[in-house]
Amino acid sequence: MPIFRLSEKNLFPPPHFAEPEGLLAVGGDLTEKRILLAYQMGIFPWFTEDGPVLWWSPDPRLLLYPTAVHVSKRLNRAIRQGAFKITCDTVFDRVIVACASVRVKNLQETWIGEEMIDAYCRLFKSGYAHSIEVWSQGELVGGLYGLSLGGSFFGESMFSYVSNASKIALVSLCHFLETLSFDLVDCQVKTDHLKRMGAVEVSRSLFLQRLQLSVARKTLKGSWKIAFQEFCNRCK
Repeated sequence: MPIFRLSEKNLFPPPHFAEPEGLLAVGGDLTEKRILLAYQMGIFPWFTEDGPVLWWSPDPRLLLYPTAVHVSKRLNRAIRQGAFKITCDTVFDRVIVACASVRVKNLQETWIGEEMIDAYCRLFKSGYAHSIEVWSQGELVGGLYGLSLGGSFFGESMFSYVSNASKIALVSLCHFLETLSFDLVDCQVKTDHLKRMGAVEVSRSLFLQRLQLSVARKTLKGSWKIAFQEFCNRCK
């Protein structure tokens, strides 16, 4: 399959034209309109800071259904102990920077460069991107961020400074999304960590079918801070 080069027009080739490993297109930009169109089509940007913008649509796709998130006995015990405070959309910029910093500290390649950080912070201000934050004794110790469209949440990255913090963020997100009747959390590509928490691989064609119906739903745009706090209060 050819790798497509994007023009200035806000267009993408159909995802089924992607290379076997998922690479579909190169070029374009990270404007809000282009990123939103990409996610609606099952495509996402993923590239290193010193390289061109790359767009991907892997097959299979890793999905986590909010109602099916797996909480181990050990993790459930950590949640019930109440040592952590969970918030939403309070420090989005700190969460995305932490996701990048943890990967760099662990000598891992990261796609979360300055261009990506700026783009997703703009999406947060527009009400499409969201973060879950985990706190311990007033310190930010874990969290995740992603994008919401229709009934789908597109997870981008997570981080932990202490054991279980990112897992607690993911479980909290899924339980919150369940109350909103969300269809799925897109985890993009397989990781053993996410599979142990209930994520499953589905074919790209099945994912795209489900995605088309899901993103047609009304998007819960804007800050989730108050709604999430009310959800947490009901769970106490």
